[in-house]
Amino acid sequence: MEILLICVVAFLASLLTFYSGFGLGTLLLPVFSVFYGVQTAVFLTALVHFLNNSFKAVLVWKQANKQLALKFALFAIPAGLAGANLLGILDESEGLYHYTIGEMGYVIDPIQLTVGLLMVIFGILELSKKFGALQIDLKWLPLGGILSGFFGGLSGHQGALRTAFLIRAGLSREAFIATGIFIACAIDLTRIPYYMYIGGEGELPYMTLLPAVLSAFAGAWLGNKYIGKVQISLIRKLVAVFLLLSGSLIALGII
Repeated sequence: MEILLICVVAFLASLLTFYSGFGLGTLLLPVFSVFYGVQTAVFLTALVHFLNNSFKAVLVWKQANKQLALKFALFAIPAGLAGANLLGILDESEGLYHYTIGEMGYVIDPIQLTVGLLMVIFGILELSKKFGALQIDLKWLPLGGILSGFFGGLSGHQGALRTAFLIRAGLSREAFIATGIFIACAIDLTRIPYYMYIGGEGELPYMTLLPAVLSAFAGAWLGNKYIGKVQISLIRKLVAVFLLLSGSLIALGII
């Protein structure tokens, strides 16, 4: 059941990324969090995210604006390291609050609270019409790289911020998604080795990880085949609601 759930989410989330520029890390992180600790879940999600984006980069590399991706990544990479470092610090912190519901005991600890609240915040942003219509001037692109990289390193939530800053670049839909893929790969290449350095990998569940990666590949292939044929507004709302619910449960130490 664990493998099936993770594979289904990996497939659907990877499919969504070709229509929205976000989705895989957003949806996969809370599912991994159900079965593993938050820091390990972030690490596993990053691995699937990077391998899947590498696969997608092969599919769409011709459409990417390499110069724009490089400019964004130069600021995102050091910020990603800072976010990953904060994740390691939070994971070493003691629990903040213990409580019980019936006979079940729960602990709210700093890493769960931080990642959970970030998911709730990004869920609210996705539901916000003002944020959805936000188009930030390109002169602020370095700030976009810093914010996207930092939150990418901390919790993996980089897509929504990246979208807000890249949407004004005048790219076609295909170029916009392809450029975002290359930026995401750069951030992942930075944070994954650091997660390993701070011990976030633990005992990797390879029997779960491999099917998840292959499912994400399948979603990416299908998404690339039918790119531009799906309306994303309803999907974004469903993802936002999922973020709000799962983020709240993680913040409360329930999952």
